[in-house]
Amino acid sequence: MQTLKSILFPSCFPNLPSELKLPILFHFYSSSSTSISNPFLHHYLIKTLNLPKTKALAISNLYSSVKSLEKPQSVVHFLQNVGFSDSQISSSVQGAPKILFLNVEKILKPKIEFFQGLGLVGSHLGKFLSKNSCVLYSSLDKRLIPCIKLIKQILVDDEDNDALIKVLHRSSRLAMIDPQSRLLPNIQFLESCGISGPQLSKLLTRQPRIFLMQPSAFKDFVSRVLDMGFSTDSRMLVHGIHAFSCLSEMTFKRKIELLGTYGFSQSDCMDMFRRTPGLIRVSEEKLKLGIQFFMETIKFDRMVLVARPGILMFSFEERVFPRYRVLEILNSKKLLKKKPSFLYVLADLTEEEFLEKFVSRFEDDAADLLIAYKARLLDTSDEEEIC
Repeated sequence: MQTLKSILFPSCFPNLPSELKLPILFHFYSSSSTSISNPFLHHYLIKTLNLPKTKALAISNLYSSVKSLEKPQSVVHFLQNVGFSDSQISSSVQGAPKILFLNVEKILKPKIEFFQGLGLVGSHLGKFLSKNSCVLYSSLDKRLIPCIKLIKQILVDDEDNDALIKVLHRSSRLAMIDPQSRLLPNIQFLESCGISGPQLSKLLTRQPRIFLMQPSAFKDFVSRVLDMGFSTDSRMLVHGIHAFSCLSEMTFKRKIELLGTYGFSQSDCMDMFRRTPGLIRVSEEKLKLGIQFFMETIKFDRMVLVARPGILMFSFEERVFPRYRVLEILNSKKLLKKKPSFLYVLADLTEEEFLEKFVSRFEDDAADLLIAYKARLLDTSDEEEIC
């Protein structure tokens, strides 16, 4: 019998591309090196680039054969000229020390100009590359250009490259992999499942890291989401893939167990997640608060939450509690001819509709009702004044 674990979680994830192995080896080397084999480079890294002594030691020992500072100085000068701050240069070197020894004209400059052409200029360029400097190791013609071209084909209505830059910030590794071996096959599989156009664009923007998975593992993962009951004809499938790619196996198990303590069966849980996939990303603390409030205070039957799980995602401070307080006042003053369903009041009315129906039309009590409704905002304002 299949378990939830076997249904939801792939057995393996992609290995790191070769471009990412150097930082790991560098970290290992830094922990094992104790003597300075290149004192003048070590001194330059500390005094000029303001690197921590441990990082400077590791880099200088890793490049012990370097006898001249000409290349490092030319690289630093070039990065300064394109808008990098001193701290961004330092971060870039720590993340990818090899860039100090790259040829500026032949290797660095074409790649920098490529990213500038995408809209990353000045401090924005420095911010991106200082956190993702390993992309400068990638081949411009074989990796960067083909990957970016493919990503841009998927992103819709992105003439200014805003979505593209978001994707790169969230997973710069997408620009470092062989697009034919991972990115393209994963995109094609999603399209075969009915996820294309704006839906595919949104998934790529929100969760680009899943496109890095090995195609076989990616297919297994999507297939397991489908096995939960999501349909390729449903627009909820893309939300299910996004939601279940955001949590670990242990976290998912804990949330299932938490729901079980309140009487929800495994079938109930699956129904809830199919209807509202984002529910699985709600914190355990908020789930507890919501279930206890709706079942113990409002006296909702458990099946109400199974049918309308989205109410567990509402903000309790900004929506649930304020509306509850207003209804309590109206009921205590017997101002309502018929007590409305709290589910209707909570889930089916916009803020404007709620205020019109349950606050402003009661002119004599509107001030008190509005205070009750805005209590959280008033409390926050008072705290700010005191501070």
